[in-house]
Amino acid sequence: MTQGITDEQFRELLPRLRRFALWLTRNSATADDLVQSSVEKALTWRGTRQEDGDLRAWLFTILYRQFIDGQRRQRRYARILSIFTYVDEETSATEDVAEAQSTLEAFGKLTAEQRALLLIVGVEGLSYREAAESLGIPIGTVMSRLARARQALRVLSEGQINLPYMRLLK
Repeated sequence: MTQGITDEQFRELLPRLRRFALWLTRNSATADDLVQSSVEKALTWRGTRQEDGDLRAWLFTILYRQFIDGQRRQRRYARILSIFTYVDEETSATEDVAEAQSTLEAFGKLTAEQRALLLIVGVEGLSYREAAESLGIPIGTVMSRLARARQALRVLSEGQINLPYMRLLK
């Protein structure tokens, strides 16, 4: 069974999709392009959507998968470009230190998977089950990755390094 998607439904979800894309890409223009390509793909494949499925989760799934595909393409092109160019790693590390001044900047330093999970569950309010379906991973993996993402965000935003407790053996 398929279900049509109305313009009103898209208009309602566009700000959420853009916010999600913005945190994934960390670039406004790239986020807009990602949302546009995701909506285009959703319109193309709207006939494959399950009638009982959540439209919001379905669109987040499409957007996230588009993002992952783009990341893979970027890494492939970066490898090719690295053959022909030299990148000064010390300069980029200095810029990273200068950018890490607030919690939002710390959030930006999390991995794409961690940001995606925190946004989908924490901001958008999807359940663990819906998040698992959107990202194509088991629900237990969602819970453990989410716990690690929250811990990593805490460490980055507070500037603390939590060392594990170790017992001395004689």
